[in-house]
Amino acid sequence: MTKVMAFGSFDHLHPGHFYFLLEAKKYGDRLIVVLGRKETIKELKGKEPKYTEKERKQHLEITGIPDKILLGNKNDKYKIIEKIRPDIICLGYDQNSFTKGLERELKKRKLKPKIIRLKPYKEHIFKSSKLK
Repeated sequence: MTKVMAFGSFDHLHPGHFYFLLEAKKYGDRLIVVLGRKETIKELKGKEPKYTEKERKQHLEITGIPDKILLGNKNDKYKIIEKIRPDIICLGYDQNSFTKGLERELKKRKLKPKIIRLKPYKEHIFKSSKLK
């Protein structure tokens, strides 16, 4: 079974998120979404999410796309990768802050998932920062 992992805050679900999740799901048998913790989002984006972790998780569950939704680790945002050991990690076209240390962390933890950066879906329209 091929495990695919995707990450995000998913604070304001929009068609770009649906596209991202559906594309990621195509790469394997099981899509595991790691939902960013409030603290991590604040650290990476400079502000807290509008919705709580519970609400954001429920919003993702309603889509029926992810097979499993996990909250990220509060202290070590890469630890979940070590725990789940995905075969593939799908990244959004604009996911840069989380991914800066990703390759280094994977190497340090002796993990070798395939990294796939997905193409955007109408990013001039459906980008979270533009929709807020």
